[in-house]
Amino acid sequence: MKKIKSLLFLLLFVLIILPAKGQELPKIPINTVVERVQKYFGVYPVEKVHLHFDKPYYAVGDTLWFKMYLHRNLVEYDPSKVGYVEIINGRDSLVQTLRIPLDNKGTGNGYLVLDPQYVKQDNYRFRAYTKWMMNFDGSYFFNKIVPVGDAINKKLGTAITYIPEGNKTKAQIQFKDGRGDLLSRRKITWEAIDGWDSFDKGKSETDDMGRATITFSSKEKELLKNGRLIVKVEGESTNALVGDFPLKNALKDTDVQFFPEGGDLIAGVAKNVAFKAIGSDGKGLAVKGVVIDGKKNTVAEFSDLGMGMGYFLLHPQAGESYKAVITIQGEQDRTFDLPAVKEETVNLVYHKSDDKAIQIGLVTSENYFSKIQNATFYILAQLNGHLVYAAQATLKNSSLLISVPKEELPSGIIQFTVLTPQGKPISERLIFNNGNSELNIQVKLNKQDYSKKEAVKLDITNISTEKLPSHLSVSVIDEAKVPYDDHQENTIISSLLLTSDLKGYVEKPNFYFDKKVENRAEALDALMMTQGFRRFDYNDLIAEKFPQVSFLPEQGISLSGTLRLNTGRPYPNGGLLLSIPARSLRKDTYTDQNGRFSFENLVFPDSVKVTINARSNDNYRNLVINMDQSFYPAIDLRNPYTSNEVLNIDQQLTAYLTNSKNEYRTSVLIDEVTVTGVVKQQRTSKEFSALSGLSMSDHRIEGERLSGCNMLTMCLSSMLTGIIYDSQTLKYYISRNYNQGSRVPVQFFLNGMPIDEPSLNSIQPAEIEVIEIFLRDDLGTVSRMYQNDGVVSIITKKDKPKAPRMSLAEIEALLPKSNVIDMYPLGYIKERTFYSPKYDTDQSRNTNDYRSTVYWNPSVAIDENGQVTLEYYNADGNGKYKVVVEGIDDAGKIGRAVYYYNVK
Repeated sequence: MKKIKSLLFLLLFVLIILPAKGQELPKIPINTVVERVQKYFGVYPVEKVHLHFDKPYYAVGDTLWFKMYLHRNLVEYDPSKVGYVEIINGRDSLVQTLRIPLDNKGTGNGYLVLDPQYVKQDNYRFRAYTKWMMNFDGSYFFNKIVPVGDAINKKLGTAITYIPEGNKTKAQIQFKDGRGDLLSRRKITWEAIDGWDSFDKGKSETDDMGRATITFSSKEKELLKNGRLIVKVEGESTNALVGDFPLKNALKDTDVQFFPEGGDLIAGVAKNVAFKAIGSDGKGLAVKGVVIDGKKNTVAEFSDLGMGMGYFLLHPQAGESYKAVITIQGEQDRTFDLPAVKEETVNLVYHKSDDKAIQIGLVTSENYFSKIQNATFYILAQLNGHLVYAAQATLKNSSLLISVPKEELPSGIIQFTVLTPQGKPISERLIFNNGNSELNIQVKLNKQDYSKKEAVKLDITNISTEKLPSHLSVSVIDEAKVPYDDHQENTIISSLLLTSDLKGYVEKPNFYFDKKVENRAEALDALMMTQGFRRFDYNDLIAEKFPQVSFLPEQGISLSGTLRLNTGRPYPNGGLLLSIPARSLRKDTYTDQNGRFSFENLVFPDSVKVTINARSNDNYRNLVINMDQSFYPAIDLRNPYTSNEVLNIDQQLTAYLTNSKNEYRTSVLIDEVTVTGVVKQQRTSKEFSALSGLSMSDHRIEGERLSGCNMLTMCLSSMLTGIIYDSQTLKYYISRNYNQGSRVPVQFFLNGMPIDEPSLNSIQPAEIEVIEIFLRDDLGTVSRMYQNDGVVSIITKKDKPKAPRMSLAEIEALLPKSNVIDMYPLGYIKERTFYSPKYDTDQSRNTNDYRSTVYWNPSVAIDENGQVTLEYYNADGNGKYKVVVEGIDDAGKIGRAVYYYNVK
């Protein structure tokens, strides 16, 4: 990396084209521009994060494994030693945050247990970053959508298709139960909601094939973007089966944009015009079309190169306007306006590239050239936070060709920018450079065909010219169980060289790096012309307006704060003691003159208790510890990568979920258990005269189940079996009657006295002994009096005899201590190792092995010799096994290799 950096600085100062004699001096000299831009690049390193997962999708009950890689562009600083991974569900709600320790090589390992108690079927977004990256635009965080299916607890399987019909949309849904049987002739109720507000609702019934058609209003498109379709299907018991679908997939719209190379259509200048056609889901649409002038003459024809993107050559004329007539399969032809033709502007265009140089050009119209002849422009080029080229060029013709040496440039996106002598950017062009900077990894096996549970020897070799210590992660999956289009994968190469430098959604990023794709170079160039790059603004850099730094690269876990007197004044030179009993760790520190303290470089796992106390000070009773707040980035709603969400998970993950059902079939079965214990006398509603006419309760909730409940109504919504809550009327109803259209509410009683719903939150959950639910009132003794349908009886605990008065010491013990703080801060993820079984005996081979991830090793190291051998055993699956190796070496070179072998 040092060699590359020194080369970049060499290019910087060698490739300066001096102005001609007698030319008017620019307002800001080129050297000043270079100095100010370089000042930013030298002080603000670029950190990028990539996650390598063991496979592309999962099922509830799995353990998800990943390896974190930190890539940086500078070496003269202490990079981040802590990374963060956030798990965000399909509703853009944060599920969990993981703190990953990174070693000196910038790598760290992690996992997530998809516990059936907390994880349900959904599309989860994994967002990864460092605290240093939080100083800049969050659009450059790592984002990946990971679908998770459910083969254990899922009671309802669905497949939905949206069909737009004007201001209405049809949703065709097929319903199956947890066993996969069709739910035929079942009544359903549905509701289309935006947040908590319903904008359409209705009823329907499934046919013999378990299908139902729902038609809802789609006139207000904004409601669909965040809306959900909630469908309740009549179940075998009193509880309905609930399906929840995002309505954003119901949006059907086409957007086509045109991007003239360099930014403008220039009169009399023939150059490329890129285009991008996407649907409402953000994914590209296959298109073709023609460009017509004002007289409807066809002047260009085009078709996309893949993912709805491409480009065509256009020679615009002054005073002319152009339109594109687009043809999309299944839609009527549509017409779009191209940008207006300009005369007085200068653009930068890409000419060609070879092994030695990249040729770019400055172009303008003949009329404008006559006005600006011999004008001076600055051309800057940056690659991964390095200024690799700076030139001052003079326009002596309407076009100027410039050759930029590239022999030693690494791979990545080069951002070429043209600036006026006043430092104003006027044109930009992104070019992807295919350098020779990759880590070349070779994977070999001792044979091509294996049998089930056979031992495998996997040889991994670094065949790069310069062999440096490398750090790899290796995944082996049974592809028959985990089929996946490798073009959709965001690999370490596509992630760190492409998507981490581009704003917005990049569809199928690995498509551009598949050497089997013949037009990948042209498709990649179309992507460069249609995608945005805005890590920084040259206007701000030249004006020396640099980003404000709020977070430095973390070197470990830090806990900091301020020690104050109870009057609010800082307490200098105060002693504090930190203790972590789970780690047998004790550490002390003293405050500075401003009362500030900090415990640096702590190491402890997540969910452990940390205590900080100031009791060693003489006047500790008057001290207050104020801990600093921990800051995390806000959740970015509607992240572009949600375009990768899978709508029908049951359908698309069929093979995987079928295998998961076999793998976890014992997870839902338990052996017979005999429970013994002391008989406890139960209180019932019979002791209250108003409820004595009721028969035995249908359901009973013991008070212990309300442990941890802060607001009673929040808990009742999920605990009241057979009862449903209507957010519109704010009342509770018996589910089976509600689904049939009844709106007679349930009556609540507190210790035999009737109460209304608003009074429920005045009851302390800790004081409740039992809740009884009566779904029937056979004698009508209650329903006739209160006009209700069903009864919920809440019985509180009986008052205990008064205890003796508490002493002062006992009262003080109950009060929170301001000089002692107990907390559970976010710690490092706990270590865990992937289990790889050995089948070296007949007895061990006599077990079923349904694993889809056959081998996972995130900590494979290769030294200067460049080779390592790994051993593992195959699972029971037949077919093609896929080996994926990703990694980085000590110079920052990245590489990936994929290898297939057969198991019979």
